[in-house]
Amino acid sequence: MRLPTYSGDLEEYRLVGTPLVSRAPQTPFTRTAFAAAHVVSDVLQERDPWHIRPAIDWDATLGFRHYLWDQGLHLAEVMDTAQRGMGVDWASARELIERTMAEAKSHPLRPRVACGAGTDQFRPDQLSDSNAIVAAYSEQMETIEAAGGQCIIMATRAMTAIGAGPDDYFDVYSKLITQASSPVILHWLGDMFDANLKGYWGSENLDQAADAVLAIIQAHGDKIDGIKVSLLEQEREETFRRRLPHGVHLYTGDDFNYAALIAGNGEDYSHALLGIFAAIAPAASQGLEALAQGNRARFDELLEPTVPLSREIFKPPTQYYKAGIAFLAWLNGLQGHFIMPGGMQSSREITHYAEVFRLADKARMLANPELAVRRMSQLLAMHGID
Repeated sequence: MRLPTYSGDLEEYRLVGTPLVSRAPQTPFTRTAFAAAHVVSDVLQERDPWHIRPAIDWDATLGFRHYLWDQGLHLAEVMDTAQRGMGVDWASARELIERTMAEAKSHPLRPRVACGAGTDQFRPDQLSDSNAIVAAYSEQMETIEAAGGQCIIMATRAMTAIGAGPDDYFDVYSKLITQASSPVILHWLGDMFDANLKGYWGSENLDQAADAVLAIIQAHGDKIDGIKVSLLEQEREETFRRRLPHGVHLYTGDDFNYAALIAGNGEDYSHALLGIFAAIAPAASQGLEALAQGNRARFDELLEPTVPLSREIFKPPTQYYKAGIAFLAWLNGLQGHFIMPGGMQSSREITHYAEVFRLADKARMLANPELAVRRMSQLLAMHGID
């Protein structure tokens, strides 16, 4: 096929990858791995997509979750990968939590499901102080716990909007952690994912921010399962990981350096809570299986080719990475169209999708090459490329 390039040309491309077939793991993983999943639009029911609740294709959305569970991966539900705050509102998220938890309870592998609790049921002007923020979080945490999910206390724009300092974060998070019925996962999302989160934990200086969140963790370690860190800085994550109290996990959200962080450095390692794992599930699952079997070479063989793919999907502006996740699900026949809530598929250019196609092929992530070529050709034709 002829694919566009970033130089503005069209070049011939011939598939080179042998598809990696998805399957259940044969060995229990030695790393906990959550894949953060997207949602699939119901295009026949969609109405006024920029202004009202998205229409969700529940069969396709839940089917994708079964696809992840069948490969031994756990699920991070209603996170930013599911377009929280970028096309998916709290009412839709609440229904997704309830439907997903019902499905998870019946799955034979009994997967863990951790769900994002935030404050997005209220407008920013309704969250003018820390008490209002605690109340908003509490409502969502109660919904998650009632459904049987584990709570991820997502970073909220409301804290930065009120100019919260480290003491405010300590107060808010202490109340939330204390009232939780089981250990929670904290969430440190860098401003490359959401510019409104700049200065989270009370400082734009990341060393000071790390000190602030560590103070919270040290005070409540028995009620904290771990913390997801998405700063896209490998060395910073490794340094922070060494400072965590025993028993508190570092869940990497670094979609640029996850392979090295998960493998570890011989002393410690990161677990995973990653959007890219939804796009590379066969490689993630079989790589983690190899690592559990002591086969680091096989882990590297499977995961290293996926890193360039992930870096392309998560390129700046990073917040639009969701489009790449949905694009690969469409190429691989896991959904019947490439339409996203709010029209998010238009957030990336055709040259990006062409590069994702190439890199997915090289990483063995095109499950059905004939289908992938046909669908890529359809997308090219929509952009006037024959």
